[in-house]
Amino acid sequence: MSPEAASPQAAILQLLESLQSPARLLVAISGGSDSTGLLLLLDEAVKAAPHRKISLCAATVDHRLRAGSADEAQQVAALCASLGIPHIIAVWQGEKPKTGIMAAARGARYDLLAESAERLGASLIVTGHTLDDQRETLHMRGVRTEQLSSGIADAVLFDRRFWILRPLLFSSRTDIRAFLKDQGVSWIDDPSNEDVKYERVRVRRQLSADRATETDIRAAWEARLALSLRAAEWLDRHFRLHGGLLGQVSVDGLRQDRAVLDYALGRLTAVFGGQAFVPGRAHMERLLSFVTGGEPGRMTTGRVVFDRRRDGIYLARESRGIVPMILRPGEAGVWDGRFEVVNGSGATVRIEAQATSSSLIPVSSGLRPRDVTGIHSPRVAAVNDSTISSESSAPKDLGALDSCDEHRNEGEWSRGLPKAAWKRAVASAPAFSVDGDPLSRESVGSIHLTSYFAPFDRFLTRFDFIFADRLSAVFAMAPYAGLPLRSIDGKTI
Repeated sequence: MSPEAASPQAAILQLLESLQSPARLLVAISGGSDSTGLLLLLDEAVKAAPHRKISLCAATVDHRLRAGSADEAQQVAALCASLGIPHIIAVWQGEKPKTGIMAAARGARYDLLAESAERLGASLIVTGHTLDDQRETLHMRGVRTEQLSSGIADAVLFDRRFWILRPLLFSSRTDIRAFLKDQGVSWIDDPSNEDVKYERVRVRRQLSADRATETDIRAAWEARLALSLRAAEWLDRHFRLHGGLLGQVSVDGLRQDRAVLDYALGRLTAVFGGQAFVPGRAHMERLLSFVTGGEPGRMTTGRVVFDRRRDGIYLARESRGIVPMILRPGEAGVWDGRFEVVNGSGATVRIEAQATSSSLIPVSSGLRPRDVTGIHSPRVAAVNDSTISSESSAPKDLGALDSCDEHRNEGEWSRGLPKAAWKRAVASAPAFSVDGDPLSRESVGSIHLTSYFAPFDRFLTRFDFIFADRLSAVFAMAPYAGLPLRSIDGKTI
């Protein structure tokens, strides 16, 4: 960690100086000291520098998980009104899960913040994570892995739509509270922050008594960025994608630096397996030993089959354990963690693995491969996403998946590929039906299907941006939204 915590005022000034302008920031404010301090610091700095053309709005997420949360949200609304800052209270509606409540609440919180940003016309979101949060996160991750963690990222792209910035990551909670006291402003103390049933609370208490061990987080960030760049270059030289389903790494690619292989293959495993996280350390060690060993064979890890051949390795999703999904008219969802599907038809559609379905449309129908699979142009055409230009640099027609009939006939995509590897990949491809019958011609054109990167498309840190964006190009998808900054830590980007 930095030898000294940055003052909150200096951190906010650095943020404003780094932003591309004009900009409208949505401040995520719960009413606690960190987020209240963030709002007041930003309000003070923005009003002092109108030439920067930066404006503020705010949102409070009421999770409805405890009594009094609605009243607290109203207190925040009153504070924002007194400052002249537009504010929304976003409520987490519906039944709450019995298990995994913290993870579910986090996901709901960011969904609601993104919706609020859209309503208020914000271009990015800022949150009040602090140096204390960073220390806690590093400690918790350090317990789980021997790898150097990059901790909480200072910039994260959420849902491919909004960048979330955390300007106070090098500022202490103590300093933020001192600022609030000077301003004569109180804050709300969430009782869950003292509940020892939560790991973070237990870690917080432990760290308050022992600050002896610190991590140079900026060095870890720089190392992660460098690794992402090297892995992106590795993708260009050594990785090929066949039919949007089968990955291939050349023999020479397997001889590259082990750290790069670890990074790249771990994330490719997560993408092809539809998993949000890379495999654990023990699994990755076995995978790296296998792919670099030189002996032909197969192994499965992270729901991905790795097929070692003389010309390298082939990887594809294993066809087992793929759960069908039902989408009613107008619904959208992510199938198997690998494909985003938008049902624009008037029928309820079932999506399942090709291995468990019959032929979707007969060869004699004369439909094009794209018609059979429902593949359309990249995400920009499949989802109404105002943050990405419709004039994408990606191809207008992916042609990523051939028809299932051409698959069986060893069509264009399968030429020169190992037959078993290709059939394995095709078996995991999505197939569509309505009441057990193939889609009609009218319905096919209304099903929009795009690749989905489970480790990146929900939360993408700026450290992994280079690799993810290069992979997006490999899959002929629209690029990720660029970071809305002119500089980071005073360095022009």
